[in-house]
Amino acid sequence: MNIDMWKKASSRRKRILFTIVVLVVSLIITGIGALMPIGSEEANQIVEELNRTIESLIENNSLTQFIFGNNFMICLLMFIPVIGPIFGFYVLFNTGTIVGALAIADGSNPFLVLTTLFLSPIAWLEFASYSIALAESFWIVRRASQGLWKHELKNAAILVSLCAVLLLAGAIFEAVLLSNF
Repeated sequence: MNIDMWKKASSRRKRILFTIVVLVVSLIITGIGALMPIGSEEANQIVEELNRTIESLIENNSLTQFIFGNNFMICLLMFIPVIGPIFGFYVLFNTGTIVGALAIADGSNPFLVLTTLFLSPIAWLEFASYSIALAESFWIVRRASQGLWKHELKNAAILVSLCAVLLLAGAIFEAVLLSNF
């Protein structure tokens, strides 16, 4: 994409393209986290702790609420200008590390397990939400520097609502999946 094409693009098109770029970067960072070397003992500890948490939430009938609340809080923090992307990419790296630990504990290839996760709509719903939030963090800074921050707050509110809907759908799917397996 050349610079003239970017300059001539509408604001909406720029937002969509930038969100796609952020999505690709998010996937790469998560992939790097998944490929980080973890010992099998540490991987087993991570998996045991995760399983205990999931079992406890299922017993308390609060799995969907927990998944949604956790993911939505992370997403909201990603909307914060400057700090949000730093936090967000750290969380995505750690997500990859956990996926890698799950794979190692199972004796599987971490990259293959991460790739398999994206056969599910859950991963796409979550990553779409996070990418929207991270991209909007950039747009808030950009619009504020142009003196258009009030207008951007309206866009941010709409995007927060969209992310909430996407993450709620993802949490419902994920809770059903975890409860049945």
